[in-house]
Amino acid sequence: MSTRSGRPPVWSYWVVLPLFVVFWGAFAWFLDSPLLPTPLQVLHTLKVESANGELWYHLGATLSRVAVAFTLAMFIGTVIGIAMGRSRTTNALFDPMLVLLLNLPALVTIILMYVWFGLIEVAAVMAVVINKIPNVAVTVREGARSLDYRLEQMATVYDFTRWQRIREVWVPQLSPYLMAATRGGLSLIWKIVLVVELLGRSSGVGFQLHLAFQVFDVAAILAYSLAFILVVQLIELAILQPLERRSNRWRQPEAAHA
Repeated sequence: MSTRSGRPPVWSYWVVLPLFVVFWGAFAWFLDSPLLPTPLQVLHTLKVESANGELWYHLGATLSRVAVAFTLAMFIGTVIGIAMGRSRTTNALFDPMLVLLLNLPALVTIILMYVWFGLIEVAAVMAVVINKIPNVAVTVREGARSLDYRLEQMATVYDFTRWQRIREVWVPQLSPYLMAATRGGLSLIWKIVLVVELLGRSSGVGFQLHLAFQVFDVAAILAYSLAFILVVQLIELAILQPLERRSNRWRQPEAAHA
């Protein structure tokens, strides 16, 4: 039975996933094939990889690439998006290029970066950044277009500096769009980084998945995938959700002054 707030009961979130694990374990036990290991076998592989340090090394390599690419893409995409949203001329100049990049497959970008610059770290990061910038720019552009002109007038009346205008007027209004770009950016960058590592790096989760694929080590594939999913979920719960709640407090004055 749902609560008064209309939310489903807590236990409902813990039904399908455990049942899926039980079904997976039973089916894998019935097949008894290395192509479908049991959950316990996957956990054992995860424990071994963690104990010998391989898991942490490759997770660290992937996370570092994600962090650098995400920071660059968010900064450049935000600047471009605000400029396009605030100026029709700038939007007309950059929009055709934005459409082109949005429709350019990530795989093509990765291959071109590796062909042009070689199998180096800079090429790997550039491929991820180029794929992500258009998505950030499009999202932030919509936010920049929706800025309340009355708040802009207020800032002019009170003679706000450029920094005050950005901090007190723009950022609070852009926060939902920035959070949307952040979440969408991370979900996209995770996937692209794995492909980048699979095609041309000698470290990272994608590289390990490539090695496991070559020897049909499904347990290792699932173990590294599980570790990757856990890290992503931890970032979501520990960083993104609290940041989103904090950035939206200005929309709820009664909560902000409680």
